[in-house]
Amino acid sequence: MARYFDVHPDNPQRRLVGQVVDLVRQDRLIAYPTDSCFALGCQLGNKEGIDRIREIRHLDDRHHFTLMCQDFAQLGQFVHVSNAVFRAVKAATPGQYTFILPATREVPRRLLHPKKKTVGVRIPDHVVTQALLAELGEPLLSSTLLLPGQEEPMTQGWEIKELLDHSVDAVVDSGDCGVEPTTVIDFSTDEPEIVRRGAGDTSRFE
Repeated sequence: MARYFDVHPDNPQRRLVGQVVDLVRQDRLIAYPTDSCFALGCQLGNKEGIDRIREIRHLDDRHHFTLMCQDFAQLGQFVHVSNAVFRAVKAATPGQYTFILPATREVPRRLLHPKKKTVGVRIPDHVVTQALLAELGEPLLSSTLLLPGQEEPMTQGWEIKELLDHSVDAVVDSGDCGVEPTTVIDFSTDEPEIVRRGAGDTSRFE
């Protein structure tokens, strides 16, 4: 049965944030809010957590997982960013974008796209997500909480707790969060490619 954490959206309780992060460090899987809907998250090296996310979402090995990063300095440890891409990504973060970029050796092989050796990264503009990342001190391996057969991601914490009570270990609820997934931009080639149009404005990449 999943633990339920009711976290204040503007002033996250440090005690609760600490308890959630302790679970992540114990290789548990959490559902948590971001600035563009809920996500599933676990620690970077948590192989079982990755398998559980794949199982919940029915994902194949070509799915791009996302490293939810606290800031640009942390993001730069896990992906290669050219000068031109640096300016574009920096201008759009924090925000509702996921960027696909070539991964560094810091990223576990099982997280990489099998052919491109890329990974998704993003810096969220959400108080609770940022509090979790600050406490964890490393990226949170994440995937949008979009269940098979559903057209829209789940947005209500109590509903997630009800539906995924035996599939995740914790649900973090901080009230309303975004209802639209991130805009996904692939920067792994010379020209940016809009892979998914979502909450982030795409005009700057067109």
